[in-house]
Amino acid sequence: MLGMWLRSILPEHHLNTETKDLVKLGVGLIGTMAALLLGLLVASAKSSYDARSSELTQMAANTILLDRALAHYGPETAEVREVLKGAVNRMIAVVWGTDGKGRGIGAQTSGEILYDKIQELSPHTDAQKTLQSQAESMAISLGQTRWLLFEQAGSSISKPFLVVVVFWLSMLFVSFGLFAPVNATAITTLLVSAISVSGAMFLILELDAPFSGVIQISSAPLRNALTVMGR
Repeated sequence: MLGMWLRSILPEHHLNTETKDLVKLGVGLIGTMAALLLGLLVASAKSSYDARSSELTQMAANTILLDRALAHYGPETAEVREVLKGAVNRMIAVVWGTDGKGRGIGAQTSGEILYDKIQELSPHTDAQKTLQSQAESMAISLGQTRWLLFEQAGSSISKPFLVVVVFWLSMLFVSFGLFAPVNATAITTLLVSAISVSGAMFLILELDAPFSGVIQISSAPLRNALTVMGR
């Protein structure tokens, strides 16, 4: 619409054939750069999304392994296993709940309590000593993954990137409107095109925030782990 308005106020010699050809060259250059930057943003957001999804699945698997190791240790680990199950429940509440910031500290504290409880175990056999050592290693690994997810909560896409690509795309549509005829078909075409490009930006921002919004990582791996734990 801005392009169409500019067309109505610009002198006629600003819209001659030579000017149109120059604008087309400039728009072609901007379009190419915008396409490259959009591709980079999509790749970055998708890579970040897949990495966090993989980390969450690995955490669920390690949680089950830790629970089974504690189960093989003996009945004296019942309290430790309850602490582990509670830590998973709190993790789900933090990531997919509504009070993530406040409960996030509690989730990390639960992980520290779990490690302390494992260290307090008093093994009586070599097998128990081995299981205790393995459980400590797995607890440390779970803590590392949990803190990694906590630290990665922010955006991985630079805001200047978004500003630049939005500016370029805006200039593209201004140029489209500058030489477009003022009729319903042209306006509808530009509107559909703008919605499509906005949809691409929406997908980028959604993939960059995998634990919120429409496209979010499922909590199914951790919830499935809860159904196995304690048996």
